[in-house]
Amino acid sequence: MATEGIEAVFLTTHNWGTSARFFQALGYELEFATDHNSGQLRNGDGPYVFISEVPEDQEPQTRIVLKVADADGFRPDPAVEVVTPFADTHYGTREMTVRDPDGRLWSLQAPAKS
Repeated sequence: MATEGIEAVFLTTHNWGTSARFFQALGYELEFATDHNSGQLRNGDGPYVFISEVPEDQEPQTRIVLKVADADGFRPDPAVEVVTPFADTHYGTREMTVRDPDGRLWSLQAPAKS
């Protein structure tokens, strides 16, 4: 089983409000905001952008999220370095982290077990 393409872009920021306004100025609409300085924006049918505020002592990061239909059925090719296997998240999905040959981290996201 392969991934199904890009599902989302996950960003951390030092200022949730400023970052959200930046994406809204680019045509994204706020789908929801949490009560802890994070939220999801979308532009049409494309991947969503999820932004989460982090403390000033943490460097802002960008992570691309690839969609996987079934975590249990996914078997990564040996060319894919698995950093963390699929695990349940606090936001209702299962997520795996992989590293590309240049050292970048990617997230693979699958639905939670039903």
